[in-house]
Amino acid sequence: MVTRYWLRTPDATGTDPARLPRACRPPRPAPPRRLDCQLVWAWDQQMTEQTFTTLLRNYGTWHERNSQPGSPHAPLCAVLQLMNRGAGSFMMNVWVDADIPGADGLVNDLVTAVTAGTGTTPADTRTTMPWLHPTTWPGTGQTGDAITPRFKNKAGYLRRSYTDTQLTTIYRHLTDPTASPTGLMMLAGYGGQANAVPPKATAIAQRDAVMKVIFLTTWTEESDDAAHLAWIRDFYRDVYAETGGVPVPGEVSDGSYINYPDSDLADPKWNTSRVPWHTLYYKDNYPRLQQIKAHWDPGNVFHHFLSIQPPA
Repeated sequence: MVTRYWLRTPDATGTDPARLPRACRPPRPAPPRRLDCQLVWAWDQQMTEQTFTTLLRNYGTWHERNSQPGSPHAPLCAVLQLMNRGAGSFMMNVWVDADIPGADGLVNDLVTAVTAGTGTTPADTRTTMPWLHPTTWPGTGQTGDAITPRFKNKAGYLRRSYTDTQLTTIYRHLTDPTASPTGLMMLAGYGGQANAVPPKATAIAQRDAVMKVIFLTTWTEESDDAAHLAWIRDFYRDVYAETGGVPVPGEVSDGSYINYPDSDLADPKWNTSRVPWHTLYYKDNYPRLQQIKAHWDPGNVFHHFLSIQPPA
């Protein structure tokens, strides 16, 4: 049983926890205020396939150009939440330290780039609030007598914007009248200092990604399992149809994110790429992780469907 974790900085010395620092100072204090921008597009306001795919392409291209470590736009955090047509609208949220010079201008640059050539004017709402207010918000978890929703998500890393074929596929699935009513897709900005870390320095090898994508659906009744699972699995498979139904590392994709575990990646029914699940998650780092596993857990006591396996 694990009863305590001891954390230490890489340059700490000694092996006696009692003599190690009990706290470390962060590299910079949390900002006092956060600027939040929310853009909302209505599906029924001239959101044609061309408009939609242009908007998504713009969003991806902006991240290709502005996600390098040290980029002036690296302080921005943007998430494009693509709810399906049945929801009536979809949105983009942007967050930034409100007190950095030109914060509002950085947001404007992103908004201008994303909407360029679309002919759309989304509803734009901006608020500034104390940093701790949104960061300590309790989220959407349900407690007490509330029904716990059933849930399925799938994920991937992106090195660049989706191809035109993939963008068309996304539009088709999100506008399908039989789509899961709670189904959505999120494109989250990535990169910045996360990409300054060498690929072999940690378990995570994806160090030149510019976005993460999350496919998501929730529901409450067990009787609806088949319909929701079919929708999200078909959606994901079709987006990655050219690489066996999964985000095989290549020019566009770079595998998937283990913190959103998806057992379908280990199922040959849904992964026909012949690229194993552990390569999608860890790439070339997996053999080293197996050696670590053999050292610390030779009996494979801690295991699950997608856990690191001991070396053969």
